[in-house]
Amino acid sequence: MIYLDHAAATPVNPKVLKAMEPYFSHDFFNPSAAYLPAKKVASDYEAAKATIAHAIGAKASDLIITAGATEANNLALTNMANVLYLETEHDSVRNVATRYGGEPIEVLKNGVIDLRDLKSKITDNIELVSVSLVNNELGTIQPLTEISELIREIKLDRLRRGIKQKLLLHSDASQALNLLDINVARLGVDLLTLNAAKIYGPKGVGALYVSHDVKLLPLTYGGGQEKGLRSGTENVPGVIGFAKAVELAKEHLNGNRKKYATWRKHLLSELQGYELVNKKHSLDNFIVLCYNGIDAERLVFLLEEKQIYVSTGAACAASKGQKSHVLSAIGLTDEQIAGSLRLTFGETNDENQIHEAAKIINAVVASEKERLKDV
Repeated sequence: MIYLDHAAATPVNPKVLKAMEPYFSHDFFNPSAAYLPAKKVASDYEAAKATIAHAIGAKASDLIITAGATEANNLALTNMANVLYLETEHDSVRNVATRYGGEPIEVLKNGVIDLRDLKSKITDNIELVSVSLVNNELGTIQPLTEISELIREIKLDRLRRGIKQKLLLHSDASQALNLLDINVARLGVDLLTLNAAKIYGPKGVGALYVSHDVKLLPLTYGGGQEKGLRSGTENVPGVIGFAKAVELAKEHLNGNRKKYATWRKHLLSELQGYELVNKKHSLDNFIVLCYNGIDAERLVFLLEEKQIYVSTGAACAASKGQKSHVLSAIGLTDEQIAGSLRLTFGETNDENQIHEAAKIINAVVASEKERLKDV
């Protein structure tokens, strides 16, 4: 098997699993209980939160643990009105933003935010701007520091004019923590979404960084855990695993970037007959290819028969047969979108697999072109 869809899911790292195991059986106690074994579990839980928070330059008290990035994004946008969101955002942002008076911000042909469009749309009633740090389909890295500086200038202008309306910046960094050095102060964000499942941690665990002066409304009510914003018995094994995954991601950050840059260069030099969609400003483990005139969904099926696993874009959209709103936003035609594949490298790969994948993809594409000649 050659798995090239790490943007959709990553396997749990064995070291992560080992760290989690005691909390499924031996240290199973409810952190809210009063006896000493439970207090130890509560302490371990808080220490794990501190590890995650420290990785982004924050404190444990700044994090709200959630059941993944979708819930974190929903929580970030709840209690907000008049929201601006990047038109290439994940549906967990787009769909919620639309419910709260959201308006899309345009992107340029390379997938990067159109800062002029953003500036023109931040009227005095806008409360929140949501821009992902890394796009989940293209791997596009957005200039968050420039965006936050623009927002800072607008906030100062509002103050000078006596306008007290808040203006917050939220970013979904689900795809970023494994390959980018993230610091919330440097990025200038008020809210930041993290996801364990994209960094070789357990699925169903995420976190939302919330700046101390931001007020949110809970999505669930109950025992008051996570500062009352996410009630329910804490997912101790999940957070322990999340913290270990974060440690490993930080440890191998530079090495992975260099490795993936080399693999990307090799794969693109060996593949044939494609148009590269994400040419600049993207993570090195993302490659989006367009094979004009060929049905990418059929290619996915044919490659699966060869045990090569790729995707046509975001897994949640592909499973519903939806056209990619991301590829539409950057100006691709319906035919180009229909012929587009997303390949994402990760820890399950090695350099030999990259060369082997190139050979098989070329052979499958060539075979499909021959078949279409007779249709």
